[in-house]
Amino acid sequence: MHEVVGLFGRAGCRWWIAGGHAIELAVGRGLRPHDDIDVLLLRDDQFAVQEVLAGWEWWAADPPATLRPWRPGERLRPGVHDIWCRPAPGAAWRIQVMLDEAEHGEWVSRRDDGVRRPVAGIGAVSPDGIPYLRPEIQLYYKAKHPRPKDERDFDAALPHLDPAQRSWLTHAVTRTLGPHPWTARLR
Repeated sequence: MHEVVGLFGRAGCRWWIAGGHAIELAVGRGLRPHDDIDVLLLRDDQFAVQEVLAGWEWWAADPPATLRPWRPGERLRPGVHDIWCRPAPGAAWRIQVMLDEAEHGEWVSRRDDGVRRPVAGIGAVSPDGIPYLRPEIQLYYKAKHPRPKDERDFDAALPHLDPAQRSWLTHAVTRTLGPHPWTARLR
């Protein structure tokens, strides 16, 4: 993770560690092995990826499930939310960058544009200075199709969520997904 922090620390824009690593930063301990490191950027800052990962391969995930090279200077259209990055051809994917939307200083969920937060409030900073996506927002994304690792992340994060975080997550999940097994546990 320190390599990613060093690389994105030069980005000149806001960024946050996301995914399971964000949950681990929120709870203050490792929970499970990871295949890569997820980083969240706002869509307007997408070219920071090409700057800080110069010399790497960048692949855009076009919906529904097409991975293709992302050309230098190409602006990814709304709907393309994932960029897979690796240091060389044939190397393992090391960083997955997720692009989220923002309007007028508000983060806007890519799953439901009625789910919003001030951009200034979507992240937290670990004791060692690593910016990460707040756990309630990360869990919101994990709730759509929770895998066993997402369930473990939810179980680990739940005791660390304060009443406001629980309320926000309950509202966001219910609004976007309807009834969900996690919401009863959040109350």
